[in-house]
Amino acid sequence: MTAHVLPPDRPLRIAILAHSTNPRGGVVHALELGDALARLGHQVVVHAPDTKGTGFFRPAQCGTRSVAASPVGADMTDMVRIRVADYVRHFEDPAHRAFDVFHAQDGISGNALATLKERGLIRAFARTVHHVDAFADRALMELQTRAMTHADRLLVVSRTWQEELSARLGRRADIVGNGVDTRRFSPTPDGREDALRARLGLGAGPVFLAVGGIEGRKNSVRLLEAFARVQARRPTAQLVIAGGASLLDHHTVQQAFDLALARLALPEGAVICTGPLVQDDMPALYRLADTLAFPSLKEGFGLVVLEAMASGVPVATARIAPFTEYLGAEDVAWCDPLDVASIAAALDATLDAATRARLVENGARIAARHDWDSTAQAHLSTYARLLDPAQATPAEAEPTETEPAPLEATHA
Repeated sequence: MTAHVLPPDRPLRIAILAHSTNPRGGVVHALELGDALARLGHQVVVHAPDTKGTGFFRPAQCGTRSVAASPVGADMTDMVRIRVADYVRHFEDPAHRAFDVFHAQDGISGNALATLKERGLIRAFARTVHHVDAFADRALMELQTRAMTHADRLLVVSRTWQEELSARLGRRADIVGNGVDTRRFSPTPDGREDALRARLGLGAGPVFLAVGGIEGRKNSVRLLEAFARVQARRPTAQLVIAGGASLLDHHTVQQAFDLALARLALPEGAVICTGPLVQDDMPALYRLADTLAFPSLKEGFGLVVLEAMASGVPVATARIAPFTEYLGAEDVAWCDPLDVASIAAALDATLDAATRARLVENGARIAARHDWDSTAQAHLSTYARLLDPAQATPAEAEPTETEPAPLEATHA
């Protein structure tokens, strides 16, 4: 395989690989990045294993490719290995490798590209690390590590994870940021609101919206307990938990959530779990909400914060990085995500008229400065280094006084 540097005026052929076709943050990022790169004139195809055979959760301007997905069982490590093998099998066909750049967005596709590189079928690949999980299974941790250490270039969406990878792996990662489509997410109604309100059973409100399903890192149980405190003072309040399509097993958190829900004895209809929604419903759902309730314990960036802000919805979120990187003291209602009372106070604060006006105004300003075209531009210098044989060696982080800590300790 001959490596060469492409002429600067030649459009790149870019393969972006995601872990699924579902509306998860990393998949949203992959599609939006692909669309933005396509607008810049590049030839982009976003790939993902397609378990249902229905394609991606939304249409795309860039190309998309559904990768045949083999049946899997309940074991997560086996599932990851099978999905890696599905990807490898797909790209073993030379016709499927007609790309200049291979860019993984997750551990599954990162492991697949690592295997293809070891076999000499591709020369190099980039990997975006949105966040690092702490798995109990050592084999799964090793696969997660391999997907990062074998990548020739690493990218991250926040300084938080740039510093994390430097400390844990001794690797330098390029910050590329995130964006929001302000044409899709805006305060202007699109006509779906009334039907969606009726379908979900939304009443007078206030409506607190959580996006991402019931998960440990979404802090779902504490959010429920905080909502119960608000609901005791505001009997018509409702908590809507949207989404939840995930490859990870969250049954333990779901059980804890169900037990808390039974213990709190909230009125019927006070808590609504929608499950995955079609993408066309999401802008209207934001507009129906009074507040985005997002007290997460760990995020790569928190795309839904930008989507809510672009939709004119105040945000209550955790005072932790990466939120503190791009949000100021007056931009959101901050909370301590480990303190139920603090979460409840933040939810209450977003309902104060003067506070709401400030949060909406500041949120619109923040959303306006995060656009996908800028995010796409930020990728091009990394792609150029990836394509340059003289820069083929993975970049090390700046020297530090301490040795990198073992990755197994990350957010354990």
